[in-house]
Amino acid sequence: MQANDLRNGMVVLFDGDLCRVMEFRHHTPGNLRAMVQAKLRNLRTGNQFEHRFRSGDQIEQAFIDHHELEFMYADAGGYHFMNTESYEQVELSSDDLGDAAQWLADGMKIQGQFYEQRPVGIELPKTVKVRVKETEPMVKGSTASASYKPATLENGVTIQVPPFVTDGEMLVVDPNEGKYVERAK
Repeated sequence: MQANDLRNGMVVLFDGDLCRVMEFRHHTPGNLRAMVQAKLRNLRTGNQFEHRFRSGDQIEQAFIDHHELEFMYADAGGYHFMNTESYEQVELSSDDLGDAAQWLADGMKIQGQFYEQRPVGIELPKTVKVRVKETEPMVKGSTASASYKPATLENGVTIQVPPFVTDGEMLVVDPNEGKYVERAK
């Protein structure tokens, strides 16, 4: 495929490694040739980097298989999942998971990504429910449009929440962006 065909979330082979396209932008400066500026994440190392492709450059797309996995437990060796279709156990390291590891909860079902039958990463759900462990009390007179305040969740992640959120409340959070969505119903 050509560089013009890149899309967010696509996995490509770049310099012998699997890389996920985090962002891309087609750019045509003045009287120069068109190019594609892409932010890539190396799935093996987790490093993010930017690369500029000429619009006609050929890029090899990696075909990723998806299987539903259930998170079982974490230990010093890594994170252990069970394939819900075949009941096989799959182990991923914290390097494979990156920031996604902090959002895992016992029994959580996620999509595992496999390249040539080898696990390379996971896709978290669009939203997760998580309880607020600690946050500052609401300041009297503050409104919903006021600035957000930090809240520490049960999983140890700190996010920004509206001022009306209190300790012990269940929230719906976007784990991919680490952002508050709404109160859980």
